[in-house]
Amino acid sequence: MNTNILLSWLGITDLKAASLLPDSSQIPIGDGPILGALKNLSFDELHLLHDQDPQQVHAYIDWLTQYSGIKVFPIPCSLRSPIDFGDIHQAVDGYLQKLTREQPDLDISIHLSPGTPSMTAVSILLGKTKYNTRFVQSTKEKGGEFVAIPFDISAEFVPQIVKRADQKLSALALDQAPTSAAFSDIITQNPDFQRVIRKAEKIALRDVPALIMGESGTGKELFAKAIHNASQRKEKPFITVNCGAIPKDLIDSELFGHIKGAFTGAVINKIGYFEAADGGTLFLDEFGELPEDAQVRLLRVLQSGEISKVGDSKAQIVDARVIAATNRNLAKDIADGRFREDLFYRVAIGVLTLPPLRERSGDLALLVDHLMTSINREASNQPGYVDKKLSVKAKNIILSHTWPGNIRELHGTLLRASIWAESDTITESDIKEAMISRPVNGNKSDLPEIGSGLDIQGLLDNIKRQYITKALAQVAGNKKKATALLGLPNYQTLSNWMDKLGLEE
Repeated sequence: MNTNILLSWLGITDLKAASLLPDSSQIPIGDGPILGALKNLSFDELHLLHDQDPQQVHAYIDWLTQYSGIKVFPIPCSLRSPIDFGDIHQAVDGYLQKLTREQPDLDISIHLSPGTPSMTAVSILLGKTKYNTRFVQSTKEKGGEFVAIPFDISAEFVPQIVKRADQKLSALALDQAPTSAAFSDIITQNPDFQRVIRKAEKIALRDVPALIMGESGTGKELFAKAIHNASQRKEKPFITVNCGAIPKDLIDSELFGHIKGAFTGAVINKIGYFEAADGGTLFLDEFGELPEDAQVRLLRVLQSGEISKVGDSKAQIVDARVIAATNRNLAKDIADGRFREDLFYRVAIGVLTLPPLRERSGDLALLVDHLMTSINREASNQPGYVDKKLSVKAKNIILSHTWPGNIRELHGTLLRASIWAESDTITESDIKEAMISRPVNGNKSDLPEIGSGLDIQGLLDNIKRQYITKALAQVAGNKKKATALLGLPNYQTLSNWMDKLGLEE
């Protein structure tokens, strides 16, 4: 026959019922919640959690056994406060773990009435999810009775928690810059990139158009939002438009709006992106993808500040600052006749060129730590989720990779690895599986063009990092053998290079 246990906190009302504390309420307390339950319900043992003076607890147990005769096990708990959820959870969960591990067939009921509301809340959460207990409640009128909690936390609420957490992770995977983005959010110790940030800070203070150029995933939207948030327009709208995603025949309607009846399907008046951004900033992402006829109309708006909605003969003034971004080589597109030179110079007043991650010497390790912290924080609401840490070998693989997709690719890889890792440590295998392989174009050099912001020292550092990592892997981490493989003069040279490159031993 299973042992029938009542688990309960020792509450203030119980101590007052035993005349162990003064009662100034002048209202008769009666038996108190614990004795009230024991008079109505049958249990083999009472396991009594408490944070009171041991002498007071033993005096209560002596009083209780006079009336109930039940076997009582006092369980001392250390709480910083009787309403500290963390300490309460640790106490209840820790004791129930120990109890069920030693005697898995116990029939456990938890008393919800004694103690603080925090103790009741934690008891319900643990009893409904992890330990599948029964619940007892006491009233002065009815004494103790079993009560049903009319919902299933696991079935009804955990899926919603998981869904919300997954939505956060999905938003994280999109790598969208936060609305509150600031220049302080840009992680770097690279001097060249720090100069780019200082230029952006100066551009933010001037009410001029700006053009941000850089490979995909280098942070162009983050810079655009930081510029807006540091400008005099920061209290006004920031509207993002992906120019490459707008169908060609809807570009005018999307940018400038239309009136009802302007074309088939125009059943209501619609404001365009320029009007929506009036007073604020219009961020034209994938700016280089605009077709040539749209470039002509956009140039006219930038020159005059006037827009005309499709189907409307009247023009209206809008005041929207334009920040454009592209990963295309617009100079080449101009030479090829794909992009209008006059539009380029109209937008390219404040010009920023963001370097790829492979040219930001010293930044990769910093970014890895920052992104892992962000991923862990956003995933913290996932049931059962634990903080993930990178192993030394996993980090070395990351540091030896060139990251052609830049920060976006790095972010996505770390996110995938953190989801797939089966323990709190992300291993070398986890990282390799999370990386997306790319086909190699044999006709294209991996080296950047001279004159496109070349950072030769950064390239050399990446080459050193890759060969050191490969050599150490080949000789199972033996630095003396790796020194010989790499053709270095001595062991100390290898150690110095590893320190400089941020490679862990």
